[in-house]
Amino acid sequence: MASEQETGTGYRRGFETQREELQDVSLSVEGHFPDWLRGRYIANGPGAFEAGDTDLRHWFDALAMLRSFTFDDGVRYSNRFVRSEDFRFAREQDGVRAMLPGTPADRPPWTRLRQALTDAFQDNPSVGVVRYGDDYLAVTESPWGIRFDPETLETTDRVDLTAGLDCDVTLAHLHRDGNRFLNLGVSYDRGATYTLFERPAAGGDPTPLTRLRFEDAPYVHSFALTERYAVVTVNPVGLDTTTLLTGVVTGDTFIDAVEPLDKPLRFVVLDRTTGDHVATVAAPPAFVYHHANAYETDGEVVVDCVAYPDERAMTGLTLANLRAGAPKLPSGDLVRYRIPLDGGDASRRTVHDGPVEFPMIDYARDNGRPYGRLYLAETRGESSLPTALVQVAPDGGTVTRWADAGGYPGEPVFVPAPEDIDDYGVLLSVVLDPDADRSVLVCLDAASMDELARAPLPHRLPYGFHGQFYGPPVDGRTMN
Repeated sequence: MASEQETGTGYRRGFETQREELQDVSLSVEGHFPDWLRGRYIANGPGAFEAGDTDLRHWFDALAMLRSFTFDDGVRYSNRFVRSEDFRFAREQDGVRAMLPGTPADRPPWTRLRQALTDAFQDNPSVGVVRYGDDYLAVTESPWGIRFDPETLETTDRVDLTAGLDCDVTLAHLHRDGNRFLNLGVSYDRGATYTLFERPAAGGDPTPLTRLRFEDAPYVHSFALTERYAVVTVNPVGLDTTTLLTGVVTGDTFIDAVEPLDKPLRFVVLDRTTGDHVATVAAPPAFVYHHANAYETDGEVVVDCVAYPDERAMTGLTLANLRAGAPKLPSGDLVRYRIPLDGGDASRRTVHDGPVEFPMIDYARDNGRPYGRLYLAETRGESSLPTALVQVAPDGGTVTRWADAGGYPGEPVFVPAPEDIDDYGVLLSVVLDPDADRSVLVCLDAASMDELARAPLPHRLPYGFHGQFYGPPVDGRTMN
């Protein structure tokens, strides 16, 4: 029988449940991790694609599983499901507690109606992790962050991230700006309102800076930050709020309500200190999940991001499609927008042809400033998952690629070397090895893209989303 490497369908293993939880397992190492690499890499992503007896429908629905790698005289590994209310209901009641992005709740219509009237949102935090002071939280687009112990990954309690704000949910992608975090909260009614707010990095109450009101309900996944501005990228894709509201009866979900809007792509530029409106600039329709970087130059704002042609970037991520032999997915390209602040539309240039995702920079050193390197996960062939990691010079020039035959690398997480070390930094990525039915932590030299070390895991992890490195070089912020 042909192997999955030979058939090219090994990516399907990235969408299979892993129920095994491990605690502080020492990993064997091939090669050599840098001696200066000390700290903990914590990532988040899917763990289970079923909620009890219910098969989940969309990639964003999967029950969250944290995975952690500790670097200190070796590499130790742990993984653990996040014990959210959604997880507990799935385990104890064999179903879906509250509507997930693409799967309706396994509840009677009157229970779903009560949930809608009382804003009983999902609390399954599968997107990323963030640290406020001493608190580590697993997060998604929800009112709730789930607090966990970074050493054991044990869930401790949940935190209302909307407390003190007039919004329903907050975004999972936020920015560190000195001693504060900046983020967006969103409320949906007949349209949508986005609130730009700040929160002390050491922990504490949020302070709203400004509110953006839209008559339609555009979807925003992340935003960009320059030295002076916050740039909110408003997609021409949003929600049919009628479908969303009637879904309590019909069983329609957030993904079912996604629709194209008769609008351009819009960049709303705000003063990041006061929230004052600076400009709103249009560009041809496109859909953006993730920004690489943004900076100011000659009266313009440059925004580098991954742009898709349309809403299939959301609606196409059903598990049925992702597991298909020939998945039908739109291609996201790395593009550069130039946003004039004195009038006119934005210009667009393709920097690197896709499919690409998970843009990564040296966040601590380069975010909001002109920069020379960024990293992406790149897909070639008929695959749902990336097949290589690439380093790209955003102003043009060389592209350096790393690939592992038959493997599917995850998000490239950059860790800078300490200032007193003659080294640029490393990339960490969890690579799915389907033929071996396991995952492998890989460490690359971030300058050359040469492989330095790898540490095979005892089992296979479902393909993950976003993570952070916490340690002496950066102490808690490695990406947007």
